Amino acid sequence: MILRKWEDLPKEMQIPEVKEYYDLLSKKKFQLVLKRIFDIVVSFTLLTLLSPLFIILAIAIKLDSKGPVFYRQTRVTQYGEEFRIFKFRSMVTNADKGSLLTVGGDSRITKTGKFIRKYKLDEFSQLIDVLRGTMTFVGTRPEVPKYVEKYTPEMMATLLMPAGITSEASVYYKDENELLDAAEDVEKTYLEVVLPDKMKYNLAAIKSFSFIDDIKVMILTALAVFK
Repeated sequence: MILRKWEDLPKEMQIPEVKEYYDLLSKKKFQLVLKRIFDIVVSFTLLTLLSPLFIILAIAIKLDSKGPVFYRQTRVTQYGEEFRIFKFRSMVTNADKGSLLTVGGDSRITKTGKFIRKYKLDEFSQLIDVLRGTMTFVGTRPEVPKYVEKYTPEMMATLLMPAGITSEASVYYKDENELLDAAEDVEKTYLEVVLPDKMKYNLAAIKSFSFIDDIKVMILTALAVFK
């Protein structure tokens, strides 16, 4: 991954709150390149090895409910660029015409969807996004444009890096599901409580970024899923 020159960043990112994080990352160019090489090699290898699983999941999803195998929602990644994420579909078709947030017991989740969400199998297809370069293994989880528009100036610093499949926030922030399940206004709780709390982890991870820390987060994520 090559970090753009400061003057080539989107104007909305050329602000003092982002500059602090940019300066720290600009000193770690070798590690950023190493991160991208790792993403390419590992995502290609895993896509090859997991192709039989992908076929099984595709068949199960198609047999369970009408609709496509993949859910292609628009998300935001590095430098504020939009892309359509690859996720195995776990909900009924057109589920996103309702709330963009999912809570426990959501009636839109299919029978197969409950299983693949429990074991994070819906995330495996994001290996395609990693190989394409629209995502990375470790980084801030990609938000929909609607929520990125609500970012504070400091939160914009998370867009210096590609969106990630997992992150420290994913591993350590345990309260998201409980808070959203108990909330009367799910969207308000997400924007005012959950998002700011998760961003504390995301911003801290950018400040202390290292390739070794990325590997540690991936190991912790794997352990959490298997547990």
